[in-house]
Amino acid sequence: MRWGFNWELGPFETWDAMGVRRSVERMQREGKKIPKLVEDLLRKGEGFYQKRGARKLYFDAQRKDYHELPRPAGVIVLSERKEDKKRIIKESPGASLVDVGDGVACLEFHSYMNTVDTDIIEMMNASLDEVEENFEGLVIGNEGQNFCVGANVALLLGAMQSQSWNDIDRLVKAFQDADMAIKYFDKPVVAAPFNMTLGGGVEIAMHCARIRAHSELYMGQVEFGVGLIPAAGGCKELWLRNIENVPEDANVDLFPYLQRAFETVALAKVATSAKEARKLAFLRREDKITLNKDRLIAEAKEQVLALVREGYQPPISKKWKVLGRSGYAALQIAIKSFQWGKRVTDHEVVMATQLAKVLTGGEVEAGTEVTEQRLLDLEREAFVSLCGTQKTQERIQHFLATGKPLRN
Repeated sequence: MRWGFNWELGPFETWDAMGVRRSVERMQREGKKIPKLVEDLLRKGEGFYQKRGARKLYFDAQRKDYHELPRPAGVIVLSERKEDKKRIIKESPGASLVDVGDGVACLEFHSYMNTVDTDIIEMMNASLDEVEENFEGLVIGNEGQNFCVGANVALLLGAMQSQSWNDIDRLVKAFQDADMAIKYFDKPVVAAPFNMTLGGGVEIAMHCARIRAHSELYMGQVEFGVGLIPAAGGCKELWLRNIENVPEDANVDLFPYLQRAFETVALAKVATSAKEARKLAFLRREDKITLNKDRLIAEAKEQVLALVREGYQPPISKKWKVLGRSGYAALQIAIKSFQWGKRVTDHEVVMATQLAKVLTGGEVEAGTEVTEQRLLDLEREAFVSLCGTQKTQERIQHFLATGKPLRN
């Protein structure tokens, strides 16, 4: 029933949460009849479920006693694995590295709303170091309400208000470096996103060797809503994914690909399913989809092992074509037309202009091949520049206060 109705707790878990004995005492005071099942239960314990160490037990109505809850094959429950302290390899306030068996580790986020902060970035790097030495590969997944809702903008706003521009630059650079380390890591890393996967969560997932996504996925780069652009490789990776299947020697107009990437970020498009995320280029064709969320981490783990068996090799770093000045000019025409039609605010023009500079590779000629690092540097420069504007700070303050975007 919990699955079918999308409840956080099933009916008996709900009764446990309320307190079985306490509610039964009230029922007795009110003259209600108590089911025999519940009377039998209260002779043995206090709830329908119990935890004994790493074991989860349920009350068996036929045998009138507690027995271990069977787990079907293909299900990994991180919270239960962590009951065995030996399985916790590393731990910090924001994340844990957990041994999920068969030579695979899982990096679990558990910060507030699974937002990315310095603690998580440090754990990303520490996890790669540990996996390099002792494991076959890594899963990035968790059992929170959402996979990751992006960067911790409250901390970012504090740095803006204190005008700590160098600190912001260093933080963004650290996030970029961690994502690039994942992308070019010698061993396979598989992300297991689900529910809300936004901003920095998308950037982490896109830099993994593969994504194993839950079918119910709300995935998008929504930084425009708080007056920023993706800056941990999100713009760069989206552009590369849009053109990666274009033959290098083909005489193809790349502007439609540029326009598609630009609109995805500028309109803060959010996929409402894993299939739609594939259409927006957040997922590749080879990325897989899981229907049963309980199996997501286990199936991500199996994908890691499959890549190992196939002799996984990380991608080879290379240069990529950009559209340079001509592409930037074409996007500027579109931006200005929206401004003249009063469909965007003046600050949104500033944001869109910064985005256009990043996606087109800056002051270069059309067809120039640039490194990923150049695109990352452009991202970071644009991000810090937007952080210094009053309008962006107002957007972040409004979002933190209301949970809604401000169009100023």
